[in-house]
Amino acid sequence: MKAAGEAKTKPTQHSVSQLRQIGIQPDILICRTEREMAKDEAEKIALFCNVEPRAVIEERDKEFSIYEVPLSLVENKLDELIVEKLSLRAKSLEIDDWRAMLQRILNPAQEVTIAVVGKYIKHRDAYKSVYEALDHAGIALSSRVRVRMVEAQEVEREGAEQALSGVDGILVPGGFGYRGIAGKIEAIRHARERGIPFFGICLGLQCAVIEFARNVVRLEDANTTEIEGNCRHPVVCLLNEQYHITQLGGTMRLGSYPCKLAEGSKASAAYGSRLVNERHRHRYEFNNQYRQQFAANGMLFSGTSPDGQLVEVIELPAHPWFVAVQCHPEFRSKPTQAHPLFKGLVQAALNRREGRKMAESARGRVAAVVITPGSMS
Repeated sequence: MKAAGEAKTKPTQHSVSQLRQIGIQPDILICRTEREMAKDEAEKIALFCNVEPRAVIEERDKEFSIYEVPLSLVENKLDELIVEKLSLRAKSLEIDDWRAMLQRILNPAQEVTIAVVGKYIKHRDAYKSVYEALDHAGIALSSRVRVRMVEAQEVEREGAEQALSGVDGILVPGGFGYRGIAGKIEAIRHARERGIPFFGICLGLQCAVIEFARNVVRLEDANTTEIEGNCRHPVVCLLNEQYHITQLGGTMRLGSYPCKLAEGSKASAAYGSRLVNERHRHRYEFNNQYRQQFAANGMLFSGTSPDGQLVEVIELPAHPWFVAVQCHPEFRSKPTQAHPLFKGLVQAALNRREGRKMAESARGRVAAVVITPGSMS
């Protein structure tokens, strides 16, 4: 307890007492603590909670990364205790890949800044899966990913140039409703026109479609029917078979769906496969009536449903990395196995950062003036 400056074992004892009242006797206790747990404290907990002293596991707060936790649990032999309690036959622990991953986190070779432009930024856990997936991509590339959390409405107020200055990549995540849409669209335009690596997820794809329709295809009043039901160019809309559904949740495409990727596309190269499955949670789809116009202006529909009817992935082949998806790939990312599309974004951002450094260095060499002693009069 910070206020008292001492450890208290009573809360743990009471917790175990409550468990016993409903018929649960713990075999192992993992005790969360801010500082080292003294031996006598562990023994006291063991005595009053009826567990072995070695089964009282200290779990101290980590200073750097939550991914340090499994290693400290191993150091306290939690894995051996579980194997023993369950009478399992197990080989010796193999955790070298996790240790190597942690070393890449602690000692990154490079650094990159990715702006996440969303409408729920003030709620820190709203995009938690996205932030974690970016971290996983950084781990895979031995790089630290610094996330700049940007409110979409901030882009509306200040303009993309100021709100997104200095970033190496831009990610627009999912969401619902009108608020912040204009800021997301402006951020996407900034990424497209400046060659900044961009990745759109769910609503991020829909905003990318609207931006491209308005500023490239020249359909100035293009929109999604989620925002404007009677817009002239509904480039994003409900499918015909959805209109008769009155219950809001019933119109959603939920769960895992297959996606067929175009050969030679950035998405296909990232996945290393032509057929993938990803999780979905969205209601509105790209309007197929506009496919030909978009394709004629340079957009590639690089991922579709196997029957070709639903657009799953879009990209701009001439752009360093401009990819957007209808699915939620962040849900399938792992610390030891980064999602391919997040990895693609971070790699493109690293390439951009390195390119900028080289350009600045070249300009510095051109501007340098060497003065020798004999050259001054």
